Amino acid sequence: MRIPHPSRLAAFGALAVLFLVPALASGQDPKAEAELVAIDDARVAAMLSADETALRSLLSDELRYAHSNGAVDSKEKFLGTLLGGSLNYLGYDHLERSFTFPVADLALMSGRARIRAKTPEVSVDSVLAYLAVWRKEEGQWRFLAWQSCRVPTETP
Repeated sequence: MRIPHPSRLAAFGALAVLFLVPALASGQDPKAEAELVAIDDARVAAMLSADETALRSLLSDELRYAHSNGAVDSKEKFLGTLLGGSLNYLGYDHLERSFTFPVADLALMSGRARIRAKTPEVSVDSVLAYLAVWRKEEGQWRFLAWQSCRVPTETP
């Protein structure tokens, strides 16, 4: 029987740590994912209906909401825009949505969504790619960050 050289064992061990530990740490959590799908669905419903009470409960006080046009809102600015009527969400359909859990009490949500909205100046019907962050605060998942960009339409 041939015994591997100690440097090969060390290299293998380093590779195992490099690849396996992050995979284990960022594993899927089916229970938390199911909970977050329901909570995110509630966030979308609250945005569509401009439900201030629900939104205040779901959004982190540290919210950073980066719209696809580059505008960035805090929680209060985002709520003011929605509740004041200068932004109305007309439709919000997830085309893809997945969650990963890089550390305890933090979830990354990524995917694509078709969002229909209007402002006093323009109506928008876009497919967006997004990355969002949910953080558990005082035992409750809260929406911490959103960043999105328009997905280009395919040309024939």
